[in-house]
Amino acid sequence: MPNQLYPLKFNPILKDKIWGGQKLKTILNKKADLPNMGESWEISDVEGDTSIVNNGKFEGKSLKELLETLKGNLIGEKNYKVFGNKFPLLIKFIDAKQDLSIQLHPNDELAEKRHNSFGKTEMWYVFQADEGSNLIVGFNQKVTPEKYLKHLEHKTLTEILNFDKVKKGDTYFIEVGRVHAIGAGVMVAEIQQTSDITYRVYDWDRVDDQGNERELHNDLAIDAINFDMPDNFRVNYSKTPNQSNEMVSCPYFTTNYLDVSELLKKQNTQDSFYIYICVGGEASITANGFSEKIVKGETLLLPAVIKDYEIQAERAKLLEVYV
Repeated sequence: MPNQLYPLKFNPILKDKIWGGQKLKTILNKKADLPNMGESWEISDVEGDTSIVNNGKFEGKSLKELLETLKGNLIGEKNYKVFGNKFPLLIKFIDAKQDLSIQLHPNDELAEKRHNSFGKTEMWYVFQADEGSNLIVGFNQKVTPEKYLKHLEHKTLTEILNFDKVKKGDTYFIEVGRVHAIGAGVMVAEIQQTSDITYRVYDWDRVDDQGNERELHNDLAIDAINFDMPDNFRVNYSKTPNQSNEMVSCPYFTTNYLDVSELLKKQNTQDSFYIYICVGGEASITANGFSEKIVKGETLLLPAVIKDYEIQAERAKLLEVYV
């Protein structure tokens, strides 16, 4: 079986969102007739939204079925001991035509206790940003729970939030407990723990087509906010060509930046699957005699049992992710 495994591609799971736009369609060529295409879930094992393979002999199989069958051959023996038949990461593209809600995510302990879920540590790579657009990350001053609740009550929360102007390639590490939001005009690649638990604290007073406001979760959120986090969310990383440049390394995932302009012979020494997200150009990844091309906006999963493989590109920018 191991020598029959190959680079896996999946059908994107496309999500209509009140704040979504059309960049996933016009820039990333995602195909769906959705008026507000906010998210493309590239690799997902979230309950009810499991990715389906769209290439090779496993075409039509779900990620969950593959994991139950292949176990450590798919995600690595150590990972399988920790996660069992639950794929540990969720990979998305997000297009914010409007500002997303101000939100945060609980840590593992709270998420397990309240939702029987993982927490949601995540990172953003800015794929595209309109001139002058922002990400909201953390506070712009020292904030106590009392000050936070006062601003929340008076709908002046934005006065204490940190707005960062962003451009393509900017990268942010969003730890659990940090208040954040993607601003209007920004499209990101998001790498996160497998969780869909979000505590929404402010939604700009907007309403849907039926005039309804979206649910807020302030009672849950106040215990989940970390008011003492340092401002260490901006990620500085090297871009040395034809090698893996570390961006983020945390207990939940490692992400590297890879600018490929030649044939790279790679070895997997991590006892983990590898995910490649193409954020520019195109590349071919070859393993066990199977070759798959990924272009800008596509994502590929390389099973952990594949130890030797090649990446070929004239010019491709990739995010390389493993656990």
